[in-house]
Amino acid sequence: MLAKRFRLRIVGTLMLVVLESVAFLLFPLVLGLAIDDLIGGERAGLIALFALTVVALAIATGRRFYDTRAYASVYRTIAAEMVEREHRDRTPVSKISARATLLVEFVEFLEESLPMIIGSAISIVGAVLILLSMHTGVGVAAVGLIVLVALVYLVTMRANTRFNASYNDELERQVHAIESESVPTTIRHFRDLMRWRVNLSDLETFNYAAIFIGVIGLLIYSPVALVDESARQGAVFAGMMYVFQYIEDVLHSPLYLQQLIRLDEIAGRLGRTRPAPSGDRVELPGR
Repeated sequence: MLAKRFRLRIVGTLMLVVLESVAFLLFPLVLGLAIDDLIGGERAGLIALFALTVVALAIATGRRFYDTRAYASVYRTIAAEMVEREHRDRTPVSKISARATLLVEFVEFLEESLPMIIGSAISIVGAVLILLSMHTGVGVAAVGLIVLVALVYLVTMRANTRFNASYNDELERQVHAIESESVPTTIRHFRDLMRWRVNLSDLETFNYAAIFIGVIGLLIYSPVALVDESARQGAVFAGMMYVFQYIEDVLHSPLYLQQLIRLDEIAGRLGRTRPAPSGDRVELPGR
């Protein structure tokens, strides 16, 4: 397993992601306190906001320097092993090329998308807890929105998985289609490739539209409830910032879920291991 083999590098990046996400989660709360302090003639909240900004910047910058180098090392190792294994198994060059491309996508997911998913999850959970502490009704409404997201994806999961598998099947035929030097074959390949891509995009659009119905309800209800609950301007401002942050994360969740479904399918392809002539087995990312 990829996670087990490179656990130190991956755990290191994920720890930095968690620290960065927690720091950014605190921004609306500290900003609200700073506003209330300034209205009252105090500066303590502003100092706390400045300190949080410096810490968040240091963590975010350091993580990005580390991530790029860590995952470049991972890709160099597993790409070479994958190509060597496929050559031993006499896999057609077209499939090796396609799987190398899929492997790039897999590593880019670990480097770029996984931190965003973890950060979004921390942000969603943190925002719900803070909103529950500010106003129970707004917190419950926020939980209802994420339940709606889960229901939408339960309904569309099977179609999503099928479309991704068909898209990757067609992608593995790309080099063969180009090498055939047949115009009809090449046209048919790219037509089929784009057909599956359009199907995936249409499904994602449907999911987005269904989720946005819940977003509208939360967006209308929240300001009324928060203003009724608190007379402090900073608290109301912080509450609405958490609502907007929560909505942004929820609206991004369809994209993240789509990536997870796609990467699960890719991991299945790259993780198929067959005995090499020497009896060794090369482990690549898999389930």
